[in-house]
Amino acid sequence: MPASDLTAAAELFNRARYLAAHEVLDDLWEETEGEAADFYKGLIQAAICLHHWQEGNPAGARKLYQGHRRCLAAYLPRYRGVDVEAFLASMQAALAPLLRARSGEEPPFDEAARPRLVLAPGEAQPGAP
Repeated sequence: MPASDLTAAAELFNRARYLAAHEVLDDLWEETEGEAADFYKGLIQAAICLHHWQEGNPAGARKLYQGHRRCLAAYLPRYRGVDVEAFLASMQAALAPLLRARSGEEPPFDEAARPRLVLAPGEAQPGAP
């Protein structure tokens, strides 16, 4: 996979096209061995978490919330051009209303409050895939 694939995934993620971002990230994950594999797995889980919430499946979103945090924690504060610390904070802030809500009283997906996956210019994927 070329280095631009993480950039493409971030662009899809930031347009709230989480399922499409998942597909690009899944290709990266499948082609990656070693230390970076869980990084991509965490981003995949974040994308699918938001996809579930966006599609009205709060239970699915809740289920994947902790998984993405566990996978990405090893890559703090920054990895492959991603400010992982800021990303995890933005996911936490965006999902806080859902996580606090009682079952059956979950708020709808908030398009305006959705998190972004920001890459530093020129740092997209050193040593990729």
